[in-house]
Amino acid sequence: MQKKTNVRNGDLDFMAESKSYAEQQNIKYTKKLNELLKILPPFCVDYFNSLEYTKQPRTKVAYAMDIKCFFEFLISEFSQYKSYKIKDFTLHDIEILKGQDISDFLRYVKLYDKDGTQVTNSERAAKRKLCALRKFYSYYYRYEMINSNPTLKVDMPKIHDKTIVRMEVNEVAEFLDNVESGNKLTINQLKRHNKLKTRDLALLTLMLGTGIRVSECVGLDINDVDFDNDRIKVVRKGGSESFVYFSDEVHNALADYFEERKNLNPEPGHENALFISSKNKRLCVRSVELLVKKYAATVTTVKHITPHKLRSTYGTNLYQASKDIYLVADVLGHKDVNTTRRHYAEIVDENKRKARNIVHLRTDD
Repeated sequence: MQKKTNVRNGDLDFMAESKSYAEQQNIKYTKKLNELLKILPPFCVDYFNSLEYTKQPRTKVAYAMDIKCFFEFLISEFSQYKSYKIKDFTLHDIEILKGQDISDFLRYVKLYDKDGTQVTNSERAAKRKLCALRKFYSYYYRYEMINSNPTLKVDMPKIHDKTIVRMEVNEVAEFLDNVESGNKLTINQLKRHNKLKTRDLALLTLMLGTGIRVSECVGLDINDVDFDNDRIKVVRKGGSESFVYFSDEVHNALADYFEERKNLNPEPGHENALFISSKNKRLCVRSVELLVKKYAATVTTVKHITPHKLRSTYGTNLYQASKDIYLVADVLGHKDVNTTRRHYAEIVDENKRKARNIVHLRTDD
């Protein structure tokens, strides 16, 4: 067991006051939504106003993008709408559509051309678009602004289960060793390694040791780290806050990084960010994705390791150690334990198979 490096919360008073990452993201997506509403038909405003206190700005933007895609499909594929701009659509135009038209939309989004670029959507993305359309239609149908809801006549796309990709214990150890040593990195990668390795090790140890989402990780502020109680405060999906506890190994990696973090001079607006990029700004999700890809390539070329796979690795290890699916769901921030069951069904089944001979009904004399 590693000896813990002592860091007092009072040592963290070097940060300046600024908006939290969650607040900055909400402002960013609220602005984006306002821009989209200028493009969408005027009747859409009522629908998005109805979501004001039930959905996060990022979710509303995703809905708006999916609805915009639907109107673009209608303009592209229906002769009567060829001369339309998106703002020209009326409630009557969407009311007269049939279930088959919605099915055609789902087929369309699998592969279509936009501004000379081919766009593809997975089964999951197609399902999300149908969900967005159903909510959209349901609002107007519920308030009797339209008399039919063709989205209800279309079955949800079936999502085919994928095998969980995760790192084995030996791969995790080698992965973190390589982060620390720079082993197997290219010459160009080694040029920046010494400067960034303490940050990289802290970030990746934290993700592997807590299972937090990459968005939760980059959203961490300095004062979200509580060394006295070995925990971090994260903003979950939906905007709720939660405490996640970490081990001595994570504690020490973070403590080492905090010593370096004190000497950094972030750009205005990024003063509170825990993880800082080489450009002195808050590290973004894409940067972490590239970071994981770089170090994962030193361990395996067969598995496609992403930040979410680090989360899957932690979830798997926690379930195998605890055999408690409810604990795993709580720690990972799953609101519904069935989500956790689906993700780790393979491991649950394996444990069931192992249990088949535990109970003996009769003994041989």
